[in-house]
Amino acid sequence: MSVPVKINPELDLKIERIVDIPPNLIWKAWTQQEHLKVWFCPKPWRVSHCEIDLRPGGKFNTTMLSPEGEEFPLLGCFLEVVENKKLVWTDSFSEGFRPLENPFMTGILILEPKDKGTKYTAIVRHKNIEDRKRHEQMGFQEGWSVALDQLVEHMKTTLK
Repeated sequence: MSVPVKINPELDLKIERIVDIPPNLIWKAWTQQEHLKVWFCPKPWRVSHCEIDLRPGGKFNTTMLSPEGEEFPLLGCFLEVVENKKLVWTDSFSEGFRPLENPFMTGILILEPKDKGTKYTAIVRHKNIEDRKRHEQMGFQEGWSVALDQLVEHMKTTLK
């Protein structure tokens, strides 16, 4: 049973939009490596490596590559998987709920059908105000919004 999501404005960041593709396409974009690698980072950044084991405790590892060629590996695992509706992951744990040294965030993706599209809600929780502010200063709103635009554009090409 899924736990309701409450927002703490001091610790959480949120993006909420209506997009014109159905929840199942957004789900595929988030849960299939070949799709995630295309849209996950705002260009010119890209994902050079991705591992997805879609189950609670399964790995969710990505490596982002900067335009200068610098790699940024991100290890994590899924906490909750509700197909086409909700995805929760964290960098607090690696595969099998093995604790990681420097946790930064937990992500919650909620997909709700809306007309012919989807109400897309992405919430990122942080352990303290400093981490939330740092993520905000890193460009959370702009970066996650651009990535969502890239997701929608990419998944529309799969309809053709």
